[in-house]
Amino acid sequence: MWTVVYIAPNKKEAEKLEKRLTAEGFLVKLRPIGPQQASNTCSIEILVPESEVDEALEIINSI
Repeated sequence: MWTVVYIAPNKKEAEKLEKRLTAEGFLVKLRPIGPQQASNTCSIEILVPESEVDEALEIINSI
């Protein structure tokens, strides 16, 4: 089961966090919230497997 650990305000921020989490060995999915607007300005959910939530949050909070 995938769990949302963070909602990024835009695609650039989401990709930055995805890169960091992936470098730490986490599986990561990005999912847009609502309809995409011009220039990728929609919010993006960052999801990780349920078993990795606590560790992923530690990484996100350290950034």
